[in-house]
Amino acid sequence: MGEFTGKELELDVTNIAHGGVAVARHDGRVIFVSDAIPGERVVARITEDSKKSFWRAETVRVVEASEHRQPHVWAEASIDREPHDRAGGAEFGHIAIAHQRELKRQVLVDSMKRMGRIEADAEVEALAGPEDGTGWRTRVRLHVDEYGRVGPFAARSHHVVEVASLPLATNVVNVAAPLQQLFAGEEHVDVVGTSTSGARLVVGKQKPSVITEVVGEREFRLNDTGFWQVHSEAATTLTRAVQEAIDDALFDPRAHNLDLYGGVGLLAAAVGDKFGSTTHITTVESDERATDFAAGNLAEWIGANAVTGRVERWISTLAASASAGEKSRLRAATVVLDPPRAGAGKQVVEALAALHPAQLVYVACDPVALARDVGLFAERGYRLERLRAFDLFPNTHHFEAVATLVRD
Repeated sequence: MGEFTGKELELDVTNIAHGGVAVARHDGRVIFVSDAIPGERVVARITEDSKKSFWRAETVRVVEASEHRQPHVWAEASIDREPHDRAGGAEFGHIAIAHQRELKRQVLVDSMKRMGRIEADAEVEALAGPEDGTGWRTRVRLHVDEYGRVGPFAARSHHVVEVASLPLATNVVNVAAPLQQLFAGEEHVDVVGTSTSGARLVVGKQKPSVITEVVGEREFRLNDTGFWQVHSEAATTLTRAVQEAIDDALFDPRAHNLDLYGGVGLLAAAVGDKFGSTTHITTVESDERATDFAAGNLAEWIGANAVTGRVERWISTLAASASAGEKSRLRAATVVLDPPRAGAGKQVVEALAALHPAQLVYVACDPVALARDVGLFAERGYRLERLRAFDLFPNTHHFEAVATLVRD
């Protein structure tokens, strides 16, 4: 903690940064400011001044408001409350929804330019749902404090904030959320809303149960504690986006097609549904239970195969050991990859590029990681063919992007 921590400064906010914070400067130093909008003048309290390259601050008062500022969609996250008592998880809720998407677009464009050294643009597309970006979240984690009370954490802290409602969540999740109950001795409570059987609570380390999610006419079985997209329309949106991102002229159903970080098989199924039941595709996932579910969810496809393995090790081994015939099938392949927030990274990019697949469809939840990896692929002979972005997380800074890369 430095000498400026706790002090309040009047700042002009100039632009948006990745991570849901705005950018201001004081005596030439960059300050990342939460709860502010570019173009505003605010009074912000310094919370971190130990780093040489930047400080962090929280807005405590707006001096000159942006035309895009609105009353926060979540009362308990409002700027009227002290920063330590503002609910986290809706850091864009004070910004009009159309401008939220414009700021996300700016972050994507800037990330591609800085990290990928590529000029690219894409509108951030809205999903179905209320116009104010509420009512979409099907999975919520509530944390438990020392007294057993539940709620979200305040931003950048482990302080539990008690709330009366969860406006980003679906109605089913809101009805089931135990906001007034005590859970002494537990760390968290998950509220999981499904598309088939309503909502359920998962308390602490409770043994997982099997649930079913439906996308179009297809069912997917998975654990209630397993990964599934949280927006009620996300699985359908990404299924269509991946299908549309694949260049049909480059797709070979007999090739050694891959679905990396495949989870329970959602995107492998998207490929199979588009190109037919004889499509050959191998889905790779490190979670053994998810792989088991993927095998069942993809059972109707003759050429589908589900493998448990860490992608970076599995793909590196494949690149090193593939036979001549297998290399030929890999050169004709379409690779879909949906890595975690950190992205695929250099090891995976190098191994994939060494296999020379015909095209890659990269699904990303972090624009900086995507841009870095697109830049790495570009250095290895792959061109960004198209880019789309989707507002899968309204009223937060997060969004999803789908990129198609082809060999030059």
